[in-house]
Amino acid sequence: MKEDCLPSSHVPISDSKSIQKSELLGLLKTYNCYHEGKSFQLRHREEEGTLIIEGLLNIAWGLRRPIRLQMQDDREQVHLPSTSWMPGRPSCPPKEPSPQDGNVTAQRPSIQPVHKAESSTDNSGPLEEAEEAPQLMRTKSDASCMSQRRPKCRAPGEAQRIRRHRFSINGHFYNHKTSVFTPAYGSVTNVRVNSTMTTLQVLTLLLNKFRVEDGPSEFALYIVHESGERTKLKDCEYPLISRILHGPCEKIARMFLMEADLGVEVPHDVAQYIKFEMPVLDSFVEKLKEEEEREIIKLTMKFQALRLTMLQRLEQLVEAK
Repeated sequence: MKEDCLPSSHVPISDSKSIQKSELLGLLKTYNCYHEGKSFQLRHREEEGTLIIEGLLNIAWGLRRPIRLQMQDDREQVHLPSTSWMPGRPSCPPKEPSPQDGNVTAQRPSIQPVHKAESSTDNSGPLEEAEEAPQLMRTKSDASCMSQRRPKCRAPGEAQRIRRHRFSINGHFYNHKTSVFTPAYGSVTNVRVNSTMTTLQVLTLLLNKFRVEDGPSEFALYIVHESGERTKLKDCEYPLISRILHGPCEKIARMFLMEADLGVEVPHDVAQYIKFEMPVLDSFVEKLKEEEEREIIKLTMKFQALRLTMLQRLEQLVEAK
């Protein structure tokens, strides 16, 4: 069933499944009541008869292999200062003492000599020095020094870190030593999505948020239940709709980001045996073996009886000839 062929009273879950709009709105109301007073409440609106739900979607990290962050953001230009910084050396050049500094306490300098000094400095100094220091130092009075706060000088490394600020994965920012790492299993992040975004679009949005170099085709989203059941979301499904259908409580069902080739689906029939202890599972196996042996005995006796009947019939046919 395609989305274009759906009636206005239905909302698509995937390419082949849909749900009634009234039923989905009822589940959405329950979802928002659970998250009342929190930022995880979802909003909905209708555009041309189509129901659109939007809000934050929690996704837990379930990766086993490390991921690599991009070296530099797209279209990001980082300009490093020309002077190299050394430990114990100030990052900002010290202010050169002017000839009037010795007379500041004795008498207040007039404004006119300062302008003359600036003009003489501009005419005598080369152009390269003017480009490096576009604002020339001026002699200030004691009152101006007290009223104006001195700008804070930052080291080049700190300035570069501020320029390269990006979203962090549980407090982890990019640096050259830890650009390849594995996020803590079960740690949660979130992205703002809407109900029209497919699984592939949500994966792309999440990877772009953290500037992950790996492509979205290498990952997959799974719904992991408390019982151990694990279901993979198809590329045509809508993760936000799936989250609403599975309920708001993440203790019962959580959405995980896993590798596409390492993630394994666990059906409900298998998941119900996962949390049993080994002695209980061994007793189940023994009972299954006993039942298997009984079935083997029944089938053996049945075929022996059929074989005997066939042999008797063959003897009768031979005697009749």
